Amino acid sequence: MTKQKQAILNIIKKSDGHMTAEEIYMKAKKELPSIAIGTVYRNLGLMTDAGEIRRIAIPNSPDRYDKSTKPHEHLVCQKCGTVYDTFVTGLKEFLQQQAGVEITGYDLNLKFICDKCKPKNHI
Repeated sequence: MTKQKQAILNIIKKSDGHMTAEEIYMKAKKELPSIAIGTVYRNLGLMTDAGEIRRIAIPNSPDRYDKSTKPHEHLVCQKCGTVYDTFVTGLKEFLQQQAGVEITGYDLNLKFICDKCKPKNHI
């Protein structure tokens, strides 16, 4: 594994959230000043294809990258854009039953307003 790929993977694995390629690039640049943004994108694609990380596509927003490759869903705040992991038990089985076919995988982003962005009720 190249030092660039290892640095990118370490950044993702140490992250508490779901970073964009730009955020990953900015952190990698501190460790490897000569790294190019193209190198970051290329390695993110390779790691996604290899199943080492998971790409989260969000309409009208940059893709995010997830260190967890375990099957799970995501909550996306419609105000601040923060992405949270969530686990909906039995969803794959339900979808298989409804569709009448074997589901090999899916990506599901649920839209919501997080607690930080909800208006506070003043009494």
